Amino acid sequence: MSDLLDRDASRGAARASRRRFAPPQHEDCWSPSPVPHAEERATGARLEARSSSQLFADLAASALIAEASLTPKPGLVDARGPGAHADVELSHFLASAEALRPTFAALARAAEGREPSQALREELAAVGREGEAAMFAATGGANTHRGAIWALGLLVAAAAMRPAASATDIRETAGAIARFEDSAARPLDLNGARACRAYGVTGARGEAAAGFPHAATALRALRTSRRQGAPEAAARLDGLLTVMATLDDTCLLHRGGLRALRIARLGARAALAAGGAGTPDGMAAAKALDRRLLALNASPGGAADMLAAALLLDALDPKGEDA
Repeated sequence: MSDLLDRDASRGAARASRRRFAPPQHEDCWSPSPVPHAEERATGARLEARSSSQLFADLAASALIAEASLTPKPGLVDARGPGAHADVELSHFLASAEALRPTFAALARAAEGREPSQALREELAAVGREGEAAMFAATGGANTHRGAIWALGLLVAAAAMRPAASATDIRETAGAIARFEDSAARPLDLNGARACRAYGVTGARGEAAAGFPHAATALRALRTSRRQGAPEAAARLDGLLTVMATLDDTCLLHRGGLRALRIARLGARAALAAGGAGTPDGMAAAKALDRRLLALNASPGGAADMLAAALLLDALDPKGEDA
């Protein structure tokens, strides 16, 4: 990808876009908000029943709610506003997360007691497509969570297959499922697929097939920040920034090209180098990154999905290693 970024300089300036919503009226909008639903983080007692498909569904939906509600997030929908998006706001993401509970429960039920296989992959894909329909019905046609259905759906299925597994084992099992093809899938000209073809990246499918390495990256950053005393919201934002620093995010590539990807990576690295979201300098750098991404109309949606995946893994294996 470094070569790919270098080639961007010869392609000329990327498109410029205007900010689509008014800037926050108060500087304290860029103080990490209290974490909503903090009690949703799993405890050992709750995980005694982790064979329950509904528990897995609740944990997955809670992870989506926690990611969407986290405020602030550079370029992304949060409690401040729609970020770089014109068609969705936080309420769409919350409604979508609730609508997906039955999908996650069905994925868990389909996977219980089974091993990765072609047949299972196709069954899960069929359930996932039903979940996409539920998402669109809940949001009035907005794509809030297509990538998250894929990522968290695979992790839920893997967790149901391996009830006592660590976060690492869950990721690896999810990767084994993802490496099977979905023979029933119809070719779709989706934004992510176009970005993969245009820029030679592997996108969400490659991330899954590799066992979600960026979800592991986010989980390590999240837990490191907690150990260092960061508030929970700041620790979660550090997880997001850490993913943004390295992920070939097809959402960024689609909306802003290589320039947006470069800006996101450098800005995230600058925020982390300045001390992370738990420090004034780190938050100032994240705020600057937000302004730049909004000017490009670019949103790191792939990184947001990996943060949600990390939050799910954190709930599934709360006392485990950093995955």
